[in-house]
Amino acid sequence: MTTTSPTNTAPSLDPVPPVASPGRNRVRLKLGAGQQLKGGPLTYLALVVVGLGSVFPLYWTLVAASHDQQRVLDSPPPLLPGGRLWSNLQTAWEQAHLGKAIVNSVIVSGCITAATLFFCTLAGYAFAKMRFRGRGALMTAVIATLTIPPQLSVVPLFMMMADIGWGGKLESVIFPTLVGAFGVFFMRQYLLEALPYELIEAAKVDGATNIRIVWNVVLPAARPAMMVLGMLTFVQAWNDFFWPFLALNQENPTLQVALGQLSASYTPDQSIVMAGALISTLPLLLVFVVFGKQIVGGIMAGAVKG
Repeated sequence: MTTTSPTNTAPSLDPVPPVASPGRNRVRLKLGAGQQLKGGPLTYLALVVVGLGSVFPLYWTLVAASHDQQRVLDSPPPLLPGGRLWSNLQTAWEQAHLGKAIVNSVIVSGCITAATLFFCTLAGYAFAKMRFRGRGALMTAVIATLTIPPQLSVVPLFMMMADIGWGGKLESVIFPTLVGAFGVFFMRQYLLEALPYELIEAAKVDGATNIRIVWNVVLPAARPAMMVLGMLTFVQAWNDFFWPFLALNQENPTLQVALGQLSASYTPDQSIVMAGALISTLPLLLVFVVFGKQIVGGIMAGAVKG
């Protein structure tokens, strides 16, 4: 007589491993944590084209500044730097008085940048985290000022500066641009996500005043956005030509106004003009080299917060 052993029909308590589809596994292998996406040949080709297109204007400025005007106007134009760079730089420096112009541009751009960061950060914090009557209407009015062309305010602004006695002085360029609507909106949008209400309430519980909260809580949280806004403001103030050209005179110009004098003659020397443009570009490159890491970090932090 044959006997059969009883079969264990009780359900197993061991967890059953989930079965994943092959497609999902491939996606996880490609986009897993700690892994990087690899670009193909077209990606590198596109990056090379974009990089060369970005660097070529600066390179052409260097080439044109190192030749005389006749060689620059030849067809085909030169593609390699020449040997007149230093002499052209000296000529542009002496003709346009670029030494004083650079000092004036540094003063104007530095004051405008510092004031914009201070006032726009405070205003952005107020619009983002403080509760007060009419906050929405005031923010709408601030944004609405972006739709007004700057040319419409030139005549009354010029008359106002003349009445104050600031005609031809750097104050007439600095004070009208101490704060901008774009900076207020930019800081407000960043602080909405980057600054939790819990930090502010915790600081109030610890007995911190509003000034202490701004210094110890708001400014550290807003530092990445402030770096980006400061770079944008400095570049805009450095390259501004329209209002400084109207408000200042030839004895007290900014750098862009002084460069305009190089090309104001009937037949301007293009090599000298390019030499002046090269001089005006070098401070911006220096600023980006010094603060480039912080600026890129601020952009990435803003992207993550968004």
